[in-house]
Amino acid sequence: MCSAPAIDLNSDSGESYGQWRMGDDEAILPLISSANVACGFHAGSPAGILSTLRAAKRLNISVGAHVAYPDLVGFGRRNMDISSDELTADVIYQIGALQGLAAAAGTRVSYVKPHGALYNTIANDERQARAVIAAMLAVDPTLTLVALAGSRLITWAQEDGITTVAEAFADRAYHQDGTLVSRRERGAVLHDPQQVAQRVVQMIINGGVESVEGVFTPIAAQSICVHGDSPGAVEMARQIRLRLDEEGIQVKPFMQGA
Repeated sequence: MCSAPAIDLNSDSGESYGQWRMGDDEAILPLISSANVACGFHAGSPAGILSTLRAAKRLNISVGAHVAYPDLVGFGRRNMDISSDELTADVIYQIGALQGLAAAAGTRVSYVKPHGALYNTIANDERQARAVIAAMLAVDPTLTLVALAGSRLITWAQEDGITTVAEAFADRAYHQDGTLVSRRERGAVLHDPQQVAQRVVQMIINGGVESVEGVFTPIAAQSICVHGDSPGAVEMARQIRLRLDEEGIQVKPFMQGA
């Protein structure tokens, strides 16, 4: 008897900073299975991060370190030409900070997912990619790396013994080569909850989506991201869960025992 298909849903969280609010963790966390928690470099204050981690613990959600360039002003979305040693140290620092807060919340950090410009850069920039991989190996070689499906980063990480999870994006447009459409371009981010939910089902059942060029593009993903800071993110996540339930697709963390 074949088991029901399953997918991990992840979302960025813990990104509020003091009185400045980003996303709605309280509403979106119950709808996902893995939380990419900010580590203070692009967003997130210690008290807010701790609150998010406690909520993740209550909901039995897997926790990942959402590491980034040191760019609070730009929300981590500006490219930075950082030396390898500095980038490795920055990532070690962020993982360690989140591990401490996670322990206080009664949970643990089980994976790493880079954020924003760092995520996009290391998908194909081997020097910076190796620096991030070195940080993970130095802190905890058992950490899993979440990376863009089809990216070279997955190969580099696996060469160094890092377990990887390929990721797709529910609310982002794709080119036919499997790369994301730049946020600077019109239509890069999708906002219609029904359309986004249908695309997620298509990714899981058909193994891909239609690109902006109108060509079906294969995307083999084990986890799908719903951006928590997108307008209407909570309704988007609700519609995705509704459609997955209708199709008999389970939502569960990619980390066993999370």
